[in-house]
Amino acid sequence: MKVKTAAEIGCVDDDAPLSLRIAAELAFPDGSMTEGVLKTQIKHGKLAVEIFGKRIYTTLNNIKRMRELCRANHLGSASTSASAKVDPPSGLSSTDQTKSAQDALQRMSRALIERSNDTSRNGTSRTSGKASLKP
Repeated sequence: MKVKTAAEIGCVDDDAPLSLRIAAELAFPDGSMTEGVLKTQIKHGKLAVEIFGKRIYTTLNNIKRMRELCRANHLGSASTSASAKVDPPSGLSSTDQTKSAQDALQRMSRALIERSNDTSRNGTSRTSGKASLKP
């Protein structure tokens, strides 16, 4: 028995369970979306699915919701500046806050390095910066 392609299926109810391959063919008829890409979206929590044994199904409505999430996520991450909708915090700017966090991380790293036991062989130092090969 030959499995029908998405083009052969024609009209499908938006809530009908479809294999990921068929759902990708129907929702993206240009072939740009594959089963593998949909699986990646599942791992990222953007595509709702139904799993029966080892078979994974989704619906066209689920793909529509995934597209909305991806579109909203894309629009939301277009700028790294603070949102204009939120009142600016009093005190440090977002750049200053980032700088402060980086400084704190560097201080913690230095403290951990200073406290760690020396695991280098004798005759080497942490600050030498050059590796030497002995014949």
